[in-house]
Amino acid sequence: METPNEMRMKIVDKATGDAEFRARLLGDPKGALERELGVAIPASMSIEVHEESGATAHLVLPPDSKLSEGDLQAVAGGGNWNIVSDW
Repeated sequence: METPNEMRMKIVDKATGDAEFRARLLGDPKGALERELGVAIPASMSIEVHEESGATAHLVLPPDSKLSEGDLQAVAGGGNWNIVSDW
């Protein structure tokens, strides 16, 4: 099984060499990733793709380590978490 970082690099490599895939990824990130990776992404998860330029750089921070009240309830109540971490 690929790690999240390996999947990320696979997507970046493909988008770099395949203009059609890059356009799909920019236009419909969730659909393009579902098709490429063969996974279902939960409706509650949004995916944003940013294209860097010479004048713009993007920095992605990890989630805040503090759990929200909803997160605490899900953990305490045995909620079903079906997400890929580090994605």
